[in-house]
Parts: sequence; C-alpha cells; structure tokens
Amino acid sequence: MDDIYICTHVKRVYRTGPQIVEVLKDVNMTVRKGLITAVSGVSGAGKTTLLNLLGTLDRPTGGSIQFRDKDLTRLDGRTLNRLRNAEMGFVFQFYHLLPELTAFENVMLPGLVRGQKRSALAERATKLLDQVGLGERLHHKSAELSGGEQQRVAIARALFNEPQVVLADEPTGNLDESTSKDVRELIWHLNRDRGITFVIVTHEESMARQADAWLRLVDGRIEEVYNK
Repeated sequence: MDDIYICTHVKRVYRTGPQIVEVLKDVNMTVRKGLITAVSGVSGAGKTTLLNLLGTLDRPTGGSIQFRDKDLTRLDGRTLNRLRNAEMGFVFQFYHLLPELTAFENVMLPGLVRGQKRSALAERATKLLDQVGLGERLHHKSAELSGGEQQRVAIARALFNEPQVVLADEPTGNLDESTSKDVRELIWHLNRDRGITFVIVTHEESMARQADAWLRLVDGRIEEVYNK
C-alpha cells in the first residue's frame, strides 16, 4: 500500500522573545493511502500544529515531511501553494465558510482559486452538495444552515479539486452528539466508497477508535496506539 505522508524526526519550535517552546520534538509517522488516520492528544499537545505542517500551512523547524515522494521541506512557496490547492483538502472545526456566499458558491471556491470558469464548476459543485445530502440547500447562505450542514458544505468544498488527502481539524468538535455522528458517518462513507485518505485530528476517543490507524501525540512525539 502506498504512503501519502512519511514524517521523519519532525520538529516545530516557536520563539517568543527569549522563550523557546518545543511543540513537536521528534515526530515520526506514516499515513497510508486510502485509510483514515486519527491523531489524538490532550489540549496543547500540538495536534493542529502537526496538521498545519502536513498541509504546508506551516514549515517544520527540523526533520522532513515526504508527501507522495516529494520532500515538502525543500519546495518553495509557490510550488507548495499549487500542491496544496491541487492535492490537499481541508476541513476545520469552525467551518471557515464565507458568510456572504451560498453553499454552492463556497464549494466552488477551490476551483475559482485555480482560475477555472464558474460555468465549468457549477455541475461539480451541485453534484458534491447532493452527495453530502445538501442538494436542496445549494443557495442558502451560512447563517441559514445548521452547524452540521455547514460542516457538510466544508467537506464538499474540501473534495472539490479531488485531493489525494483531506486534513480535518476537529471536524465534529463544534457539533452536538447526533450531528457529530452524522458527519462522522459521512467521512467514513467517503473514505470507503471513494477511497479518499483522511487525517483527522480529534479529541474524541470514539472517533479515534474507529480509524484504521490511531496515533497519539504525547510530549511532542507520536505514540502508535494501533495500525490496522
């Protein structure tokens, strides 16, 4: 089975004046293609920091991150931007939808960023929203959608450019138990039905237990709980 990510001795240090904070000290991990990998840990353990490094939103202080045989630490900013937009999708706890846009328009954003014409994107956006159960909510703005519906829009947006991997930061952390279950089931369906690789940062042990691989961040290092 192919590997999407291989992290070797990854470190991330932040400096605030004279103070040095080692968030990630020595992270070694592999994310396998087509599987769901969950990363858990206590608050402040560095879970979001790690996800940002995987998504090229930040750079490590040391070590290397291989993404499909490319060393992300050696690529320039422009190349990383193209790679991120074409091959990675992102889902955040607080959705990050643009409130002035409809669900339909929010989902099309990744294609518009790539310079594609709106008319060419409409069919795909409609199809994705239908697949996540929002076929009748295309023209509703964020304020007119429930939290669970907004997260479904965010997932559809993450899938728009057919990424190799979706990076999800606490995707159910802002939802009630019932809605959380619905979003979790949607993620697992997309993984099983379409073979999409997911890396999910979560504080929910029940979600981590469902994943194909469960990694725990402890003291800036990865501990493997299991890897099926």
